[in-house]
Amino acid sequence: MSIEVRIPTLPESVSDATIAAWHKQPGDTVREGENLLDLETDKVVLDLPAPADGVLGEIRAEVGATVRAGDVVALIEEATAEGKTATDSGADGEPAPGATTAAATERAAAGPGTAAGKAPPMSPAVRRLVEAEGLDPSVIPASGKHGRLLKEDVTRWLERREHEAAPPPSSAAPEALEQDARPAAGGEPLHSPSAPPPGEPRPEKRVPMTRLRARIAERLVQAQQQAAMLTTFNEVDMSAVRDLRQRYREAFERRHGVRLGYMSFFVRAACEALRRWPMVNASIDGHDIVYHGYFDIGIAVSTERGLVVPVLRDADALSLAEIEQAIRDFATRAREGRLELEELTGGTFSITNGGVFGSLFSTPILNPPQSAILGMHRIQERPVAVDGEVVIRPMMYLALTYDHRLVDGREAVSFLVTIKELLEDPARLLLDL
Repeated sequence: MSIEVRIPTLPESVSDATIAAWHKQPGDTVREGENLLDLETDKVVLDLPAPADGVLGEIRAEVGATVRAGDVVALIEEATAEGKTATDSGADGEPAPGATTAAATERAAAGPGTAAGKAPPMSPAVRRLVEAEGLDPSVIPASGKHGRLLKEDVTRWLERREHEAAPPPSSAAPEALEQDARPAAGGEPLHSPSAPPPGEPRPEKRVPMTRLRARIAERLVQAQQQAAMLTTFNEVDMSAVRDLRQRYREAFERRHGVRLGYMSFFVRAACEALRRWPMVNASIDGHDIVYHGYFDIGIAVSTERGLVVPVLRDADALSLAEIEQAIRDFATRAREGRLELEELTGGTFSITNGGVFGSLFSTPILNPPQSAILGMHRIQERPVAVDGEVVIRPMMYLALTYDHRLVDGREAVSFLVTIKELLEDPARLLLDL
């Protein structure tokens, strides 16, 4: 009996998805609940679990195909009581000509003297890493919750394998290197770099754009075309926040189990500044202005698939520790492709930190329909004038890009000045000043 594998109901606002990868091939044994394939939507990657035990039969939608809810993408041949499928045996119960049982396939793959293990649960990103490296996930120790295999587990396994496979150092190696570096009789190095022969084509690689990258491109162009974007700048002396972090870093981490970073201070400062300048927290809907009486702050997170912006709901009600814990959780799950669609929608204001990549200055682009986005940058020690003297201080440039259709220059500049004042005297955040 064949069981249809159908695309489930997709999250709200998602009309279709793209098959990003198949993790089983025809003839492979599958277990109910085991992930068969990855579905890539505009924002997240979804797992499609097997509806029943059996053997994967026909695949009806290949990698790259666009599918909708209800589409049949594969068939599973249900196992019989003897562990065989209807296609495994002929009418008399003997194996059909040319048929290979899934058990035999697994034994062949496992090799002599071994048994095929059950793969632990893992995210799509970890699964892609395992497949790219040609690893057997069942032999890698998993340290995640409920036996989940993490990216760190795979990385440690690869490092250990490379260390064990590395040849012992040889005393002849330095001499060999010196020999390679010496010129030949003609005076030219033995291994000198050379340009490709004239007329030989230079290599290129063409790959389809992922749905997430295509969605990012679409939204960026949309923001450029539909908003009157303008950016204002300021700089902030980070001495007070830096000293506060250094003084309480260890105690904070012992108490809350998370590092005290800079982002939590910026989130708290942004919430207070948005409260004072509500137009920056508003949005345009047709001919109406929507004032949001809450502060849902989007935090830009870079992943291998592209930039995503998970949202901190009611960020003004969160402590510094809760903000740091939420950001760490977002970053981990974003890189593993485990964010929920609801976590990526509905923000009222966004913060992006190009400083983690070394950016000193930039003009961030709006995240529609939001009216403003704050750009953080690298902290750099620079000479500044303080009380008539030149001193060296850790300075950061801030950028606020805003929609000039809604936010005037006075409000944008005042908002950024408020951020600056709160960060240069963080006690204001605690005393509500």
